[in-house]
Amino acid sequence: MKFATYKNDTRDGQLMLVSRDLSRTCDVGDIAATLQQLLDNWQTLAPHMERRYQALNNDDVKSEAFDQSRCESPLPRAYQWADGSAYVNHVELVRKARGAEMPESFWNDPLMYQGGSDDFIGPWDDIILPSDDWGIDFEGEVAVVTDDVPMGCTPEQAGERIRLLMLVNDVSLRGLIPGELAKSFGFFQSKPASSFSPVAVTPDELGDAWQDNKVHFPLRSTYNGALFGEPEAGEDMTFNFGQLVAHAAKSRNLGAGAVVGSGTVSNKQGTEHGSAIEEGGRGYSCIAEVRMIETIRDGKPSTPFMQFGDRIKIEMLDHDGHSIFGTIDQQVKPLN
Repeated sequence: MKFATYKNDTRDGQLMLVSRDLSRTCDVGDIAATLQQLLDNWQTLAPHMERRYQALNNDDVKSEAFDQSRCESPLPRAYQWADGSAYVNHVELVRKARGAEMPESFWNDPLMYQGGSDDFIGPWDDIILPSDDWGIDFEGEVAVVTDDVPMGCTPEQAGERIRLLMLVNDVSLRGLIPGELAKSFGFFQSKPASSFSPVAVTPDELGDAWQDNKVHFPLRSTYNGALFGEPEAGEDMTFNFGQLVAHAAKSRNLGAGAVVGSGTVSNKQGTEHGSAIEEGGRGYSCIAEVRMIETIRDGKPSTPFMQFGDRIKIEMLDHDGHSIFGTIDQQVKPLN
């Protein structure tokens, strides 16, 4: 199944079913008014949604053209947003650029931070920030949405609680990160509101591309009209989503609707740290990786971070070139 949330005059929007090809949508308010309501009652309501979804794809229910510009993030707000760093290649690059060794534990114990989940940005809404001197960066990721997850569960049990998948733009303010990390108390101001793809999909929609709790499709980032990266999301993912969700639930229960991110999708691509699109590689899912490689190679970075007016698009296409989740399409603009 595929779901979206249309904007309305409420905080949590209007839940919509979306056809498999993203062409049509229908109201499902008689089953569940919001995505959170559906997740809270998944076992009871999902079968009704499945029947409606089949009717939508067969053109047997009243529907209308799907309009991505009307979408909130599928969950406009969530009880939990925890972002991991499953692609250790990305972590290794970050540390190497500043001359730091990576602890061996990073290969068997995931990094994870708890982000703000009360104010997600709509997938086609502007990224509004007070200053573009803070090192604005996009981060292309994949995320899962869970059912209730019990504390202390195994990765296998956690994987069974994954209900939906989305794409993420985890906006980062790179210039603020060092000062916050120096306090040894984690990210806060350096991690403003994130945004998610217009559409959330159930894992079965991915077919064989959903294996071992990983998504095996490239994640495409287009920056100011040019392809910036298309690394393969299923490669170089040291920790799968079952492991990430279990890590988040090590000492706490996760409630239905918890969102857990993969971290920046990053491939080594057969070289030490990958290569740019223009060099014949798969490119990158954030500006920071390019700057890290420039620093390692040249002693200093030359690619600037995002400035007001810059635009980022993030999407994932299936084997036939069709969009799976819709497109995150955002421009950076000033607060005032």
